[in-house]
Amino acid sequence: MDQPMKIIDSHCHIASEEHTPLSFIEGSVANMVVALTAQGVPVSAKKLMNIFMNKMQDPLGDSLVAEMEAAGISKSVLLIADFTYALKDCRLSIAESFNRHREVMLRHPGKFEVFGGVDPRWGKDGLDLFERSLTEFGFSGFKIYPPCGFSPSDPALFPYYELCAQHHVPVLLHIGPTAPVLDFTISSPFLVDTAARLFPTVDFILAHGAVSFVEECVMLCRFRPNVYLDISGYQACLGFDPTAAAVRNIVSLGINHKVLFGTDFPVFRLQGEQKDFVQVVTSEGGPLAELNERDKSLVLHRNVERLLEQRAVAVAA
Repeated sequence: MDQPMKIIDSHCHIASEEHTPLSFIEGSVANMVVALTAQGVPVSAKKLMNIFMNKMQDPLGDSLVAEMEAAGISKSVLLIADFTYALKDCRLSIAESFNRHREVMLRHPGKFEVFGGVDPRWGKDGLDLFERSLTEFGFSGFKIYPPCGFSPSDPALFPYYELCAQHHVPVLLHIGPTAPVLDFTISSPFLVDTAARLFPTVDFILAHGAVSFVEECVMLCRFRPNVYLDISGYQACLGFDPTAAAVRNIVSLGINHKVLFGTDFPVFRLQGEQKDFVQVVTSEGGPLAELNERDKSLVLHRNVERLLEQRAVAVAA
């Protein structure tokens, strides 16, 4: 009997409002209310907010691990987005958020990698925190959130990229739309091009590249050796296209050596669990069904493993 293929979720978050400002969540819920009302499903913002917040009560990652096991996901990459400089209603400081993620990683050995995110405007304190995350906490990447108010090629980020090069860890950056409280104008993937050119040994992952700025993301993946994309966010299209056409399109373009599977948990928990989102992609007739075993394994686990293994090899050496 064939063994199920290994799956690594390269884009995941802890389901806890500790790490996400209330203003961010409220804006996202407001968009959901507008969409549902337009589809003839009127719902109050208060009711939807209560439902969503009930899904954000997993600060230790126990429910996430259970969903991963049910979905056949062997490991997830937890991303820390630093909203604390741009939005002042964050419950935790970024240092406290780092510590919480370290606790979760230690609580569930082997289940998580963590990419720490720091707003570059925190200066030396932020840079020191990120360096400690690599040297002391065991984190394995850098997460940046440009809509908070900075370009991914801002020179203030270059010391972070130098650390990434030194420690052989990748950078994952948000592109495309986000909560309406933040700035959409600096979420274009082309804004990372200068950084990708100046730091050729650092790998950059464009989050949501299957659903936002798709042509631009594909071009960067084809012509910048150190640029990748993840498919997270494809669930946003499922209500309109249950066949996950966005994923089908991306894996048909000859860049499967640059494509990473990701779910963006817990953003879509109102629509289903991790097993549902894995099933959409991997089922017979799904967007990966026509791929050969090599390409399927690249998307589901081998690409992200390759990026993570560079750090492991460097540490071993």
